[in-house]
Amino acid sequence: MNKIIMLDIVFQYGDEFKILNPVVLISEKDTVLVDCAYTGLLPLIEEAMFREGIDPNSLTKVLITHHDDDHIGALYELKEKYPNIEVVSSEIESDYISQNKKSLRLIQAEEMLNEMPEEEKEFGRQFCESLKKVMPVDVDIKVKDGDYFDWAGGCRIIATPGHMPGHISLYLEESNSVVTGDAAVVEDGKLVIANPYFTLDLEKAEESLKKLKDIKADIYYCYHGGAI
Repeated sequence: MNKIIMLDIVFQYGDEFKILNPVVLISEKDTVLVDCAYTGLLPLIEEAMFREGIDPNSLTKVLITHHDDDHIGALYELKEKYPNIEVVSSEIESDYISQNKKSLRLIQAEEMLNEMPEEEKEFGRQFCESLKKVMPVDVDIKVKDGDYFDWAGGCRIIATPGHMPGHISLYLEESNSVVTGDAAVVEDGKLVIANPYFTLDLEKAEESLKKLKDIKADIYYCYHGGAI
């Protein structure tokens, strides 16, 4: 009954195609989606779930690793269509997901916009506008480092700050695997930190990456880059 299924969400972003890899954790009592892509991509998430034999109506929870728009953009749509789903995040990230506090990514983007050369400012403005389109959603369950759930045979929350201050990852005991969020991505067949350009605290991000590597998991499920 316990399963870990990685989804492939393929979509067009500007002039290129991109792939995101949310994970679904299945156990007897819960079906948990980890992260949920950009605003407007709920139909692609649903299609990817159906391809893997998962009925979206079976979802009981969605866990958000952090509040970047490629991880929470479709959360509002998901809750609107499936209102019984509970939203899970860290205490720190919950304030940004509910928009009790302004998105740290939007603050960063607006500051960078002021410093951009004129020829790049249109892109910067579009990026800020896309961040502003993310709708607030209340968090139902706030978790912290070490919290344990029975998802997919046993799941422990790991605090992995750096990319965002409240970022969390998941250690799955039964399969000795890790769901990294953006605490680690796959590049050239290796685990590395996510784009330093978008990492708010590089030192903490490096520490979090080391923490995940030190687990010596058999599989790392990365939102960017897939499984390794």
